[in-house]
Amino acid sequence: MAFVAVTDVHSFANFHESRVRHLELDLAVSFAERKLRGAATLALEPAGRRLVLDTRGLKIHRVNGREDNFRLGPEDPILGSPLEIALEPGVRSVRIEYETSPEASGLQWLEPAQTAGNRHPFLYSQSQAIHARSWIPLQDSPAVRITFSARIHAPVPLRALVAAHRVRDGHFHMPFPVPPYLLALAVGDVEFRALGPRTGVWAEPAVLERAAWEFADVERMVEAAEALYGPYRWGRYDLLVLPPSFPFGGMENPCLTFATPTVIAGDRSLVSLVAHELAHSWSGNLVTNATWNDFWLNEGFTTYIERRIQEALYGRARSEMEMAVELGELEEELKHLRPEDQRLVLDLKGRDPDEGMTQVAYVKGALLLRHLEEKLGRARWDAWLRGYFGKFAFQSITTDDFAAELRRAFPDADVSAWLHEPGLPADAPRPRYEFEKTPRDGWVTQEWLHWLRSQPARMSREEMAAIDRAWKLTATGNSEIAAQWLLMAVRNGYEPAYGRLERFLIEVGRRKYVKPLYAELVKTPEGRERARRIYEKARPGYHPITRAAVDALLK
Repeated sequence: MAFVAVTDVHSFANFHESRVRHLELDLAVSFAERKLRGAATLALEPAGRRLVLDTRGLKIHRVNGREDNFRLGPEDPILGSPLEIALEPGVRSVRIEYETSPEASGLQWLEPAQTAGNRHPFLYSQSQAIHARSWIPLQDSPAVRITFSARIHAPVPLRALVAAHRVRDGHFHMPFPVPPYLLALAVGDVEFRALGPRTGVWAEPAVLERAAWEFADVERMVEAAEALYGPYRWGRYDLLVLPPSFPFGGMENPCLTFATPTVIAGDRSLVSLVAHELAHSWSGNLVTNATWNDFWLNEGFTTYIERRIQEALYGRARSEMEMAVELGELEEELKHLRPEDQRLVLDLKGRDPDEGMTQVAYVKGALLLRHLEEKLGRARWDAWLRGYFGKFAFQSITTDDFAAELRRAFPDADVSAWLHEPGLPADAPRPRYEFEKTPRDGWVTQEWLHWLRSQPARMSREEMAAIDRAWKLTATGNSEIAAQWLLMAVRNGYEPAYGRLERFLIEVGRRKYVKPLYAELVKTPEGRERARRIYEKARPGYHPITRAAVDALLK
């Protein structure tokens, strides 16, 4: 596998001198202390005179049995602290005994009341972008890929799951090299339901039946993706439905996608999220952005492939409708982004890489690939993509690597404006879908979102009430529609929805929903006070990533 000669501004690691190749984890889970405690053994190749790792809030006890051969550097508010280990000649591995902090940014510990079953606690990790260092001392850069094994000691009767091949209960192995942000752990009261010969879903018992129905097409999705871009290389593709505090829609951990329960809409209208996370099995997991400045390589490719999977399963019209809604979200976000953040290739030095997770990486990136498809022809473009995933499989690459590979095959394909200029180019593709003008029973989520967003920015209480009487939007169980309706309710002072607003913000921690609602609330003095009252109740149930976003709004 090629070695990536890049500089990662979000890592202290000296991976050009000493590089971690394999990780052995042995961790015990303590819900009472909200800590993981145990050891990480790192195999090195090459191994120089010292090893520098990334950490955040870790308490290091010993390295190779000693207390005098390592040093924790000063803490950076974004990057954490470097762990510098002196290596004796010939040493090719280090064993680090450590424990995590109860405030680890990559772990969320939930009380029983915060779960669907209300009987047992729950733990899950979220390592992207640079949160793996808060629960494992390692070279936390996507440029460094590792194989790993894990032994997790979980309290009975809870089950531990790791994003890897399950050897037996509590024991896991990942034979393929992955970047550290894909390391993932969950511990809770979960059960399994098969969806196909190599696909299935894990969820709390109270959620399992609905989740299995919602995700029934997952095996067909894998088959559709393989037909487009080559074999699925990871063995199994399972999903884990997490409690509603999960800050993202999904996380593409290999073998075990983490998913928010907010996509369980009861009509399979939000399963494009599953198509997206599955698509990461090629773009992101198989071929990875080497730095977070190149985040679009993960998400732009994945959003494009998501659209192709949806088209293969549900038809062109469904895919175009979903893309049209995403384009509208991008265009709205572009109004509020600085020009430098509207480019595909970012400069995130001195900034949290989470700030690069905008619709630019996802939708503008996907539009670039669709532009190439339309310019080159789908057959030629699909052949190139299959070759791209084959050539760079299990490697981390930069935008320059992508551009060079593209030029080799298509010398006239100039994408520099897409990569380095703000906004959308004038010739950016436009989805071809005509939305209906008047609501009706039978509309799917995307149709409702388009219609709601097309309403006037300012509406009277009577106008809002008329819509609510007709379509019962305050009471909808669809989280996407609820979030959009509640945003309109805040903007227009529609008080009958305020009770649902409070319940929604307390029950759901998905950052995509939570952050815009608080941002709208704080625009008025009364709204800011309401936001503070709600947040005081909701904050303990939010993931640290969501907390950080809302803390910044309410300062």
